Amino acid sequence: MWAGGLPPRSWWAGAPAGPRRPLDGSFAAISMWERERGRLRVLVNVGELMAGEERLPEDESYPVHDFPEIAEFVHEHWAAGGEPHAWVETAEGVGTGAGSAPPSGGWGRVAALRRRGRGSCVVAPIVLHGRAWGELYVARGAGRPVFDRDDADFATVLASVTAAGLAQTERLEEARRLAFTDPLTGLGNRRAVDIRLDEALEAYHADGTVVSLVVCDLNGLKRVNDTLGHAVGDRLLERFGSLLSICGAMLPGALVARLGGDEFCLLGVGPPADEVVRVADELCRRAAELELGEGVACGIASTGDPIGPVPSARRLFRLADAAQYRAKAARSLKPVVAGRDGGAEDVVIRLADTSPAHPPERRRFRGRR
Repeated sequence: MWAGGLPPRSWWAGAPAGPRRPLDGSFAAISMWERERGRLRVLVNVGELMAGEERLPEDESYPVHDFPEIAEFVHEHWAAGGEPHAWVETAEGVGTGAGSAPPSGGWGRVAALRRRGRGSCVVAPIVLHGRAWGELYVARGAGRPVFDRDDADFATVLASVTAAGLAQTERLEEARRLAFTDPLTGLGNRRAVDIRLDEALEAYHADGTVVSLVVCDLNGLKRVNDTLGHAVGDRLLERFGSLLSICGAMLPGALVARLGGDEFCLLGVGPPADEVVRVADELCRRAAELELGEGVACGIASTGDPIGPVPSARRLFRLADAAQYRAKAARSLKPVVAGRDGGAEDVVIRLADTSPAHPPERRRFRGRR
């Protein structure tokens, strides 16, 4: 959830354009109240931009104490049983609210209007989940008719519509996050890996981008579940997931995921195969030091090694699975890397090529002798 964080740019990039037109404003902006930083952060500006204003500013923000209405007046009004509403400020310092007027702190907005050559503005709180999330701000240039109370009422409605859109986007983003996230560890899931791997292999076929897949099998999980309980087993999975995330961060742009059960993977796109092997070796070393479990078996398949054609994601998974099987069978403390033991005659490659087509990869190798 990002109610307290930054929403996706796809939502807010065009959000203020709609309210600006019906209010006949020359400029509009949407800002978010970052409580933890005590500032009002501008997400997007549209319309006639003045000096220092950008459509999608990287870090345009203002201390909340310069605009106390968002933090003080709005909440005090709600506490008294009222409803959030918009108000008007002018370059002359005269405010008109659709109810009661904001406090004298509005002088921060008056100064901003004068500095940027605007005559008036209407400010409407955006309320999400019963809390002030931010504000919709619409302004008119100097010499234009000043916003009136009807405009403020209309802006209140438009802010409510904006909040509804924000809530809907939040729900969609949460659904999307859940669709691609393992709920126990917070890592990616198999679906996220499949999509990212397909994209990575397209780049590999187009320009030779190195794609490396590390498949991990967490040793000893069944013993922990049987002797200490599944709650302790879940803690082991979470702990290893955190360890995998830390090691994955050593490879820029890497995706770390839990495939299911005791199976995890790391997908590297771009870094050389040797760098991926180094990270996997570090992962094996750290996993062996975990208080629970019995370390991890890692297998690696990389297009940067002599593994032959990789026409599909399935082929790379078969090779990584076969390498992981070899690591587990040998109780190896280091990762096994496909293609590094004889090229086409590599035992891992032969294992992947001679394994039956069904059942799926991971289970296929476990039954072999």
